[in-house]
Amino acid sequence: MTARTLMVQGCTSDAGKSALVTALCRWLKRRGAWVAPFKPQNMALNSAVTADDGEIGRAQAVQAQACGLAPHSDMNPVLLKPNSDTGCQVIIQGRALGNMEAAGYFDDAEETADRPVGHPLYKQVARAAVLESYARLARQYEAVIVEGAGSPAEINLREGDIANMGFAEAVDCPVILIADIDRGGVFAHIVGTLALLSETERARVKGFVINRFRGDIALLQSGLDWLERETGKPVLGVLPYLHGLHLEAEDALPACLPPPPGEGRGEEKTPAPGSSVAGEVTAAPSPSAPLPAGEGRLRVVVPVLPRISNHTDFDALRLHPGVDFRFIGIDEAPPPADLIILPGSKSVRDDLAFLRERGWTEHLQKHLRYGGKLLGICGGFQMLGRAIHDPIGIEGDPGSSTGFGWLEMETTLAAEKQLRNVTGRLTFDDAPVSGYEIHAGVSTGAALQRPLAWLDGRVDGALAEDGQVAGTYLHGLFDNSAAADALLAWAGLREAKAPDIHALREAAIDRLADAVEYHLDTQALLHLLS
Repeated sequence: MTARTLMVQGCTSDAGKSALVTALCRWLKRRGAWVAPFKPQNMALNSAVTADDGEIGRAQAVQAQACGLAPHSDMNPVLLKPNSDTGCQVIIQGRALGNMEAAGYFDDAEETADRPVGHPLYKQVARAAVLESYARLARQYEAVIVEGAGSPAEINLREGDIANMGFAEAVDCPVILIADIDRGGVFAHIVGTLALLSETERARVKGFVINRFRGDIALLQSGLDWLERETGKPVLGVLPYLHGLHLEAEDALPACLPPPPGEGRGEEKTPAPGSSVAGEVTAAPSPSAPLPAGEGRLRVVVPVLPRISNHTDFDALRLHPGVDFRFIGIDEAPPPADLIILPGSKSVRDDLAFLRERGWTEHLQKHLRYGGKLLGICGGFQMLGRAIHDPIGIEGDPGSSTGFGWLEMETTLAAEKQLRNVTGRLTFDDAPVSGYEIHAGVSTGAALQRPLAWLDGRVDGALAEDGQVAGTYLHGLFDNSAAADALLAWAGLREAKAPDIHALREAAIDRLADAVEYHLDTQALLHLLS
């Protein structure tokens, strides 16, 4: 069996690709199709662990959920995780191969003394992995819905492209373009994108979807008519702006973060929290806004590190009725809080230095002195120990850094990354907990004799003797309502119950599929998949 394949490309980053693919996957699943998602190449710091113990972008894990499937490394065979302004970790078919500067990744492979042809990080190997993974999915499923990256009109990245039209031409699949009308200039985005494509690529585009429209559709109709006359291609539909949509963002970094790697170089950019690809995720409080009022609500603060990773850990807290949640820009004065959480990081030693440079050592000391609780997740957990060692340069230059020292442990970064989905129980409450681990660090020391959790028969994390400081390697721990209730009670919350984040995500996926059913030309979509 060879799958029917349809590719969604965007006129801009954050145009709506991820959620439209999610919506199409659920819509086809409702019709009884055996469908799978696919993204050839992704640049993101939010990742998920797959059923085959690999690592892919979180958006593809959500798309797999829309298909009723466990995520697999073939669904996102190339994942680039930025760890500096010009470099990233390259993950091929779920496995980290090493670090590479952007220029080295995008350059053609030429034999040199130190990097012979066949070096495992060259884009030719990535291309081969993309086509191999796609071929496996195409043999297993009736339909494959493919998501592009950024825009197909990035002329500086066209040669050797595997993320957009290069892939579409390699597998000979039709393409639909999605454009975001909410940011303005939607007709220019579409016409300009087509103008920058080659003749064969333009012919491959079979129609357009306009995203995030609000207002009277009759006022838009003349523009839609003009667009169809000008391009000779149909508008397949107009998706409305969906308010209150609770869906994990692909790499939605908080607005207070400095521009992420790739901005200005034609690579895929990242939106601010509160945005989504086909609507609107419930917004996090603005970095400059005061914490919302509410007697008895727990004040939770997370500093936004330059290389923050897996900030989706906090989606459940942002939606919690008993929590005043706030991301804090690294140069912003931290407000009073009941709980401070140090998040994951792709460059732990650099982000630790960044915190120190901006006075967070003194702030955290004051926070603890006045009885506040401190939790570290993954890289944030490593920062709480005595030292972090990177002897072989996993995340940058080799060396060691002194940690904050609130937990009696040291961490050494190893070449082999630990990837696993896990279940277990919290040690202090016996509440069930589940999530996933993605880390190169191996932590040892007396602090681990008081673990925070038992996970599949292993100890995880640490809880200080005074009960104020804790850490864990577990991502997604707040997604489990029982674990969230226990951890927030530890931090001082007694009343409110955590929302069912899994049910909210399912409802969001169904809303997206409903939008496809009601607002797009489904007969035309089925024809493209025939």
